[in-house]
Amino acid sequence: MKTNTMRRRLIKCFAGLAGIAALPGSPSAELIDRELLGEPEHKVVYQFNKADPHYMESVLFSVGEMLRKHGDNIHLVVTAIGPGIHILAKNPLRPVPEEVRQRVSSLAAYGVSFHACGNTMKALDWSESDMLEFAEVVDIGADDLMLLQEQGYSYISW
Repeated sequence: MKTNTMRRRLIKCFAGLAGIAALPGSPSAELIDRELLGEPEHKVVYQFNKADPHYMESVLFSVGEMLRKHGDNIHLVVTAIGPGIHILAKNPLRPVPEEVRQRVSSLAAYGVSFHACGNTMKALDWSESDMLEFAEVVDIGADDLMLLQEQGYSYISW
C-alpha cells in the first residue's frame, strides 16, 4: 500500500475514533484529509444510472482502475440515480451480483465516495437507513452531478 494511502486511512481512523467528524462545527475527516495531505490533482464523478450487471461491473472496473493509477492523487465520486441506486441499498429491489456489492464496499473503503439520489430514494419509499453505511444521500442526483462539475470534477457517463 502506498504511503499516502496508509496516511489517509490512519487520519480517517483517528478522526473517526476521536469523534471529530461528529462534533457540531468540527471539520469532517475529508476536510482534515485535504488540509493535511493537500487537494488531489484529479477529481472525477461517475454517473451510475443502470441496474444491468454488465454495466455495473464495467463502471466499477473503471473506477477501480482510476484509483489504482492515481492513488491518493484522485478523488472519485459515484453518484447513483434511478435504477443505479440499487448498488447502495442494503436490500436492493433489483438484482445486484455479490461481486458488485463487494467491489462497491471495497472501493468505499479505499476512499471512493458514493452518493445516493434522494429523489430516487423517495420514489422507492426508502430512507437513509435503507442505504449502506458509507452512502451519502444527496437531495437530487442530477444536481449533485452538476455541482461536482462546477467544483472541477470531470464527468463520466456511459
